[in-house]
Amino acid sequence: MSRMDQEHESLRHLFQQEFSRMVAVIGKRFGLSQLELGEDIVSETFLLAAETWGVRGLPPNPTAWLYAVARQKMLYQLRRGKLLNEKILPVLAAYQAETDENEPDFSVQTIRDSQLQMLFAICTPVIARDAQIGLALRILCGFGIDEIAGAFLTGKETINKRLFRAKVNLRTHRLTLELPPSAELVRRLDQVLHVIYLLFSEGYYSTTHSPTFRRDVCLEALRLGIMLTEYAPANVPKTNALLALMCFHASRFDARHGHARHGQCSGGHTDDLLVLYEEQDESRWDTALIRQGFQYLDQSMRGGDLSAYHIEARIASWHCTKTDTPEKWTDILCLYDQLLLLNPSPNVALNRIYALYKVSGADVALLAAGMLNQPGNHLYWVLLGELHRNTDPAQATMAFQRAYGLAKTTADRQLIGQKLTPD
Repeated sequence: MSRMDQEHESLRHLFQQEFSRMVAVIGKRFGLSQLELGEDIVSETFLLAAETWGVRGLPPNPTAWLYAVARQKMLYQLRRGKLLNEKILPVLAAYQAETDENEPDFSVQTIRDSQLQMLFAICTPVIARDAQIGLALRILCGFGIDEIAGAFLTGKETINKRLFRAKVNLRTHRLTLELPPSAELVRRLDQVLHVIYLLFSEGYYSTTHSPTFRRDVCLEALRLGIMLTEYAPANVPKTNALLALMCFHASRFDARHGHARHGQCSGGHTDDLLVLYEEQDESRWDTALIRQGFQYLDQSMRGGDLSAYHIEARIASWHCTKTDTPEKWTDILCLYDQLLLLNPSPNVALNRIYALYKVSGADVALLAAGMLNQPGNHLYWVLLGELHRNTDPAQATMAFQRAYGLAKTTADRQLIGQKLTPD
């Protein structure tokens, strides 16, 4: 990698890491109504960094350089009398006494507090669910509009409109960057956890980006979850259960990605194919993350609550060992029975039938699958293919072909294609 490429990659990582911190601090200091101003200032700061560092090279302390420039740009904005008198001062007067110091505070504690408050702020019920995820990717994770558009399989214009409407709602409802009262925080926490869960799922299951992007999204979701545990009212069993679930899945991230066999696929990321679970190399699993997952799972059991995250984490923990035992699949089947009661969905029902197959055999599982009857779901046909694989290869092939025809993404078709041509 050339020096220029190294500097470009360093700037990309800095942008992703520091963008969210800088916007959160500016948002806390000057109010959510100035969120767009904060984004503009931080974006201008990184644009200046790209121009300056491309000529002079990286400064000794790039992060300090960014904070200093952002601070100068904010002060410049504050000195513009019209902006100060008509926008900033009314917002400040509404919820805090004026101080002599207008500079944003980029201390570690302030950054952590601001990001936590921003997380709860964007998860307000006045913002639509898809906009909450978009704001989280943009404001809390530092991803660009192009990347967010790719994650949602939509255009930049749609994402910009969605984020614009969300910011208008923040201003209209005069929401402040503060943690909600205790009673509201308990209710809001469920939505915060759900947004983090969806963020992680976008990274782990997404088929629209490179492994680097998807890994970054997973790590950002983990970071937000860990940040919640550092705030006592949010450090509850279901928070730890979600962290356990993400750790178990993230531990197998690298092993899920492999290289295409010659002529196996066309289009998209031809050298980045998902690897079937049974074909994954266990030596590529991250054992440190697995241990961390069990620690969070243990902490999640210290209370009377049982959430869907608890059950999904227990199931994911079993998948961190490839060895098949009667105990393993009997427990997984019981867990899916519980999950269906808490969070019924077609995919949960299909996964339960696969566990039933491992416990009671294909005939029993086929009877249960016939009762589901989901002909439009490609995963339903994948399941039927698996159930017929050892007893009726022709039926299995037909089922996999139906699944291939119904699959909507390149990665799903690639995985099904492996089942059709398992060499």
